[in-house]
Amino acid sequence: MKTLIDHLAQYAAYHRDRRNIASHFIGIPMIVLAVTVLLARPAVEVAGLWLSPATLVALAAALFYLRLDLRFGLLMSALLGLCLWAAANLASQPTGLWLGSGIGLFVLGWVIQFVGHYYEGRKPAFVDDVMGLVIGPLFVVAEAAFLLGMRREVEQAVVQRAGPTCIREKKATA
Repeated sequence: MKTLIDHLAQYAAYHRDRRNIASHFIGIPMIVLAVTVLLARPAVEVAGLWLSPATLVALAAALFYLRLDLRFGLLMSALLGLCLWAAANLASQPTGLWLGSGIGLFVLGWVIQFVGHYYEGRKPAFVDDVMGLVIGPLFVVAEAAFLLGMRREVEQAVVQRAGPTCIREKKATA
């Protein structure tokens, strides 16, 4: 089984341009929320909890993140809980608002992602490994932690494998 460092380093190798990383801070949360919103129907309320396909997916993802790393896993679980809460609120709205919100967030999030990968000059990680779709949100949380000076040992291990971040200049083609 791959470790936290294995997953983050593999994903980070596709994300060394700082502009691409910055785009992920916006695009990935939008996509995660969009998927949660779109999977929030159908649902049933049981003991005050909104149970839907989104609940099952979030639970599976949370267990995966917790298995990789307790601290990041707890934070990811809390963030997924917030997404479930927002999704349940949107899913209880009229169909047009629920569906429009989900699709709009999804499309806009992916547009932002592809702009970031334009700067990177490299395809998204999930093209080569579908696990990139699950690691992407964890990568954003890890990068935020690194920016705050947390988990330096994880950051150093990832940079050692993936290389440092930079701003790449696009080469003009004639």
